[in-house]
Amino acid sequence: MLSEFDLIKQYFKRQRPGRAALGIGDDCALLAPAPGMQMAISSDMLVEDRHFFAGADARMLGHKCLAVNLSDLAAMGARPLAFTLALALPTANPDWLAGFSAGLFALADQHDCELIGGDTTKGPLNICITIFGELAPGHALRRDAAIAGDDLWISGTLGDARLALAGYRKEYRLDDAALLAAGTRMHTPAPRVALGLALAGERLAHAAIDISDGLVGDLGHILAASNVGATLDVDALPAGPVLAAQPQALRRQFCAAGGDDYELCFTAPSSRRDAIVAAGHASGTAVTRVGTIDAAPGLRLVDAAGLALDLKLAGFDHFASA
Repeated sequence: MLSEFDLIKQYFKRQRPGRAALGIGDDCALLAPAPGMQMAISSDMLVEDRHFFAGADARMLGHKCLAVNLSDLAAMGARPLAFTLALALPTANPDWLAGFSAGLFALADQHDCELIGGDTTKGPLNICITIFGELAPGHALRRDAAIAGDDLWISGTLGDARLALAGYRKEYRLDDAALLAAGTRMHTPAPRVALGLALAGERLAHAAIDISDGLVGDLGHILAASNVGATLDVDALPAGPVLAAQPQALRRQFCAAGGDDYELCFTAPSSRRDAIVAAGHASGTAVTRVGTIDAAPGLRLVDAAGLALDLKLAGFDHFASA
């Protein structure tokens, strides 16, 4: 049986130079951000049977638990630096640990983000990451910065992750190929770090948020913080390739309120449209204009013709019944 410290040494401590002034192995890690930069810090917890299924693939889970944190940095326009990992495990299973750490570090290396510490204990499977990034003062994409007249944009595509969940739960029938393709979006989301850096670094966008709990719920946080409203063209929302082949009612529901997309929703002045499209191309991320920010409060849902839609939509609530 591996001890706590053997587990850390074997699966999570890496013998390679990193950004931290002091990493794993002491009571605290020491980070040294570049002079004049601000730190961006975020934490996310993933709990078995709440955020992922029991028996989930360990490598995919390692990817996802870091991806959701990187997505928070992307939404602020911050460059990833380092992260900590707190891990509760029912058992120290070597095969699970090898897969989990491989998925975790593959994504960490992709974004030059170093594991600098954390904690392990025995208990129900629970994964908590705190991530650290840096950005120039005044460049953060804050939720309270949307302005009436701004365009409303979405990165990537929406809804395939929620479609996969419906398939796993037998709420909706998908063939094996479709479920596998949709499940890839659910299990291995792609954090839009490069796009976030471009939007913030070039001051293209005003406000942003990552879409984790469903677009209407997450957009609502921007509207409340900025004291504005919005008109959202539901039929302009970019459906994922699997969802795009499904009926319109399902496309509307899962694009607008599906959750687990980890795309960016952001606002920007109409004068920056060409620059935003160029930033999307440069970062390898599609961007779609889907509405406008309004002075009048509230969220108005319309179809492609601009007619009001009466859709009952709500974002994911972490304290609602599972």
